[in-house]
Amino acid sequence: MTNDAGPEIYAIRYAHHDGRSEAQNFIDGDPHSASGPLDFYVWAIKTAQGTILVDTGFDAAMAKRRNRTVLRPVEDGLSTIGITPEDVRDVVITHLHYDHAGNHDLFPRARFHLQDCEMAYATGRCMCDAAFRVPFEADDVAAMVRKVFADRVSFHDGDGTIAPGVTVHHIGGHSMGLQAVRVETARGAVVLASDASHLYAHVETGRVFPIVYKTEDVAAGYDRLKRLAASSRHIVPGHDPDVLRRYPAAHPDLAGWVVRLDLEPTG
Repeated sequence: MTNDAGPEIYAIRYAHHDGRSEAQNFIDGDPHSASGPLDFYVWAIKTAQGTILVDTGFDAAMAKRRNRTVLRPVEDGLSTIGITPEDVRDVVITHLHYDHAGNHDLFPRARFHLQDCEMAYATGRCMCDAAFRVPFEADDVAAMVRKVFADRVSFHDGDGTIAPGVTVHHIGGHSMGLQAVRVETARGAVVLASDASHLYAHVETGRVFPIVYKTEDVAAGYDRLKRLAASSRHIVPGHDPDVLRRYPAAHPDLAGWVVRLDLEPTG
């Protein structure tokens, strides 16, 4: 179901990481100073043409491996807004880092959308470097390769259209093929930044998250996000717990779990 004025967008929190130092969140951060936690989200877009999911998250096994905490499985969050995994017709993978590209077999009918250069990056010579491959998991990358051979992947080179009013835009920086998603809504163009801006503080102050492929592309990406969005209030960062406080819950029972991004922020 969609409202008459356009798509509905939901941010679904599925995991959390607490106890982070400032140096874990900012490239110039003090390793001895505490910083805020990160939340982990997937995003669901309900359109007249069907349901689009942005990223697939990770499962309990990966949470244990990476010392993260799964609060509720991704599929549980989707079910609260009437979406089953079989309903999802398209999945946008913003990039192939472990927290965005897991749950490989959860969406059996979906077509996956990925930037050309992200697949090249995740399967190429850069992965010979231990530092570059830290945020990737071989099983996630191999699963995407298998989807290519099953004819379930559409590649994009820069900007691309997923559905009317839903587009992807290559940003890069954090990962070579990172892409953001722009959605035309009743309140204007909302941009799901994913890791082009982990926190509001990144895009607002120009600071950079420490896991990075090319820092100058991160900085350029902040400007691109601002141009794509109707206003700064229309940019949704990828890991900020404040998203859950700024936007209205999809239902009163879902406060702190699922919020509506196509509605005006309340904070």
